[in-house]
Amino acid sequence: MHRITPFHLVDNSPWPFLGGAGMFFLVSSLLFMFQKITIGFLFFSFFFMVFLSFFWWRDVVRESSFLGFHSGPVQGNLLTGMVWFISSEVLFFFGFFWSFFHSSLGVCVDLFMIWPPFGVEVLNPMGVPLLNTIVLLSSGFTVTWSHYSLFYNNYFDSLIALFYTVFLGLFFTLLQYMEYNDSFFMISDSVYGSVFFMATGFHGFHVIVGSLFLIVSMFRLFLGHFNENQHVGLECSIWYWHFVDVVWIFLYISIYWWGSYV
Repeated sequence: MHRITPFHLVDNSPWPFLGGAGMFFLVSSLLFMFQKITIGFLFFSFFFMVFLSFFWWRDVVRESSFLGFHSGPVQGNLLTGMVWFISSEVLFFFGFFWSFFHSSLGVCVDLFMIWPPFGVEVLNPMGVPLLNTIVLLSSGFTVTWSHYSLFYNNYFDSLIALFYTVFLGLFFTLLQYMEYNDSFFMISDSVYGSVFFMATGFHGFHVIVGSLFLIVSMFRLFLGHFNENQHVGLECSIWYWHFVDVVWIFLYISIYWWGSYV
């Protein structure tokens, strides 16, 4: 017996279970990579998550754009859920900042009472990190341009701006990969190396996830799934991207710039 409700009662789906298994594989593969056991499992886990996300998004798009299941209350709940998700991510990164400032402001004898620790050659904050900051801030401008263009029914400008945003996001990932290759310390080099690679590495992972969100939104915009009144998927992607921008600003100021001169 079905009750009358404004909310969409979803059918049984394998994607939540497979998503949990995929995240378990992804985290396990990171541990295997750190222990230098294998890196192939990491690539398998990553592409498994991409494959899974594609089919999960396919079902969500079908329910929203073709079956009309996403009513007003459903869209409101989706936006509320995104707010809570981003709030949890704020607390996630707060732990890394807490660890960094606790270690840098309360240096101990084991670190020779200096920060950065003795023997750690930090990256020049005026080099690639500054370029990455410019790239990511530029992407924040282009994604806002895309959002406002959609409000004024300018779909072409919205699509072009979204393409520029995706390009800048992928360019940021490439620059960060080059930065890691050129660094003179590793994740095992004192607490500085651990916090640096954990904080910037997880931020880089969020940039990749945000880029995937925007790529999906770009194709949906191209296919005409969004309009000025209904674009929850694009809205959530833009919120997430702005969150990534803000986190990077704090990372650059605290770890790259301030942390290099303490």
